[in-house]
Amino acid sequence: MKNFALIGAAGYIAPRHLKAIKETGNQLVVAMDINDSVGVMDGYFPEAEFFTEFEEFEAYVEDRHNLGKELDYVSICSPNYLHVSHIKYALKNGIDVICEKPLVLNSNDLNVLASYEQRYGARVNSVLQLRLHPSIIAVRDKVKAAPVNKIFDVDLTYMTSRGKWYLKSWKGEDNKSGGIATNIGVHFYDMLHFIFGAVKKNEVHYRDEKTTSGYLEYERARVRWFLSIDANNLPANAVRGEKLTYRSITIENEELEFSGGFTDLHTQSYQRVLAGQGYGLEDNRAAIETVEVIRNAPISAHPVNAHPLLAKVRCNGLL
Repeated sequence: MKNFALIGAAGYIAPRHLKAIKETGNQLVVAMDINDSVGVMDGYFPEAEFFTEFEEFEAYVEDRHNLGKELDYVSICSPNYLHVSHIKYALKNGIDVICEKPLVLNSNDLNVLASYEQRYGARVNSVLQLRLHPSIIAVRDKVKAAPVNKIFDVDLTYMTSRGKWYLKSWKGEDNKSGGIATNIGVHFYDMLHFIFGAVKKNEVHYRDEKTTSGYLEYERARVRWFLSIDANNLPANAVRGEKLTYRSITIENEELEFSGGFTDLHTQSYQRVLAGQGYGLEDNRAAIETVEVIRNAPISAHPVNAHPLLAKVRCNGLL
């Protein structure tokens, strides 16, 4: 049984980490969040210590260390812009990390964290759960089996409606979340890299606080992509769940069906980490560099390979 700490216990993604720690037979010792709405912990680890001040959390971890009760892992579910600081804290204390995506906001941070790994002997693991999805693994195998000169045409569309709160939270600040492409899209860019290889071209056709669109070329694919949190862009057949969502990935005009099979991917990610097979810093580089370009690149004035929904944005008077 491994001993875990969790930073960001009140966040949206934290329950998946609590479930993964529980299902892999391990123990959450302590959790921390500046918000105290963490009743979800009672369903998993009601005996875990909890702090709303990082200094108290830090002191508790130090006290355990002095008593020889070491932590094995720190799971990080804090806001994106705090990941690097929290990862550094864990590494400096010789504790391995399991961190939510995006692992970092800037590719240079990967180099900095690599130096921390080397200096302190601890390791950073990231949650790249789409790489574990059976449908995505099957597509990757299909691409590998295709003739080497075959380039696949792909359309990626992901829309998930968000209320007015979103832009007033840290998620609405590019310097904290990385913007739409980073906050809701980074795992898709990792998936595309995982399936189709290295990025060869990266164009941005539109970018605002709610919507962004562009074109990517990989070694084995040409990808038109469109991401949005604007409910005005949703089609009539959007899925009504906890929020209205529309997700579509077509490869050679064939829909990639991967709406199911997500429930245990965090647990599988933890199993890989515990077996020494976690995805590390360099596994994140392609996706982090991709969103870094999307965040900062000039907008292409007359795109040739525009996503079809970009015309709808134009019709809405946004362009």
